[in-house]
Amino acid sequence: MRDVEPIEKVRVIARDGEQEIERDDALAVEEPLEIRIRPPDRGRARSFVTTMRTPGHDEELAAGLLFAEGVVRSRPDLLALDRPVDPRIERDLRANVIIVTLAPDANARGEKLERGTVMGSACGVCGKTSIESVIPADAPPLVSNFRVSSELLFTLPERLREGQSVFSKTGGLHAAALFDGHGRLQALREDIGRHNATDKLVGRFLLRDELPLADSVLMVSGRAGFEIAQKAYSAGIPIVASVSAPSSLAVELADAAGLTLVGFLRDRRYNVYAHPGRILRA
Repeated sequence: MRDVEPIEKVRVIARDGEQEIERDDALAVEEPLEIRIRPPDRGRARSFVTTMRTPGHDEELAAGLLFAEGVVRSRPDLLALDRPVDPRIERDLRANVIIVTLAPDANARGEKLERGTVMGSACGVCGKTSIESVIPADAPPLVSNFRVSSELLFTLPERLREGQSVFSKTGGLHAAALFDGHGRLQALREDIGRHNATDKLVGRFLLRDELPLADSVLMVSGRAGFEIAQKAYSAGIPIVASVSAPSSLAVELADAAGLTLVGFLRDRRYNVYAHPGRILRA
């Protein structure tokens, strides 16, 4: 299997005032990843969805996306994650396919939700259209005694940026990071789509059977949309912070789901849009 570099060099004409030069520029790679699901008997694999992503941590992305969609509910639902081995498939194409073998109940859920469509890098939980579909009657709002200080929140944007190795070279990737109650970075993932970065992050902990993430803060670059709040709720993360604005539906979901939602976290400022009690003032 090829090693995919998430950065691609291109030649550009760069204009700076009156000066114009030709030089190399670094771009974040965007390629499709097809996620296929198959039953526990390793029968025929079926295409579940194709998502546009930055290559890297593909197994985590597949696991996290299936978890966010409700197909996978816990680590035992994932029996195997493989690449195609058929030599008739071109090597580069095999690098853009993940085959997920599911336990019986998860496979049944996957068959009901199977879409086989293409998700763009700006699309999050495209199949979920209402708060009721995200928080069913048997899934109550999060209840957590986890608290963090304002001073801890103020440190997170810089720590997020320090961990964005590909962004520092391209300026073209989003990031999602998980921090503990002391502000220590637990993991960080980058992707051209902020929802993919979050799926990769959640998928990492799902594959380690470490969900829910009850004593943690999710910090994302860009805005906090509905899909980010949904993924945090599913993973049991009580506090979500972003450097930009939330959407109106994200605020509604956070309020209903028991999430603390922080926006515009930068330059020692922030707004709290839902459940402010988890933020301790100095």
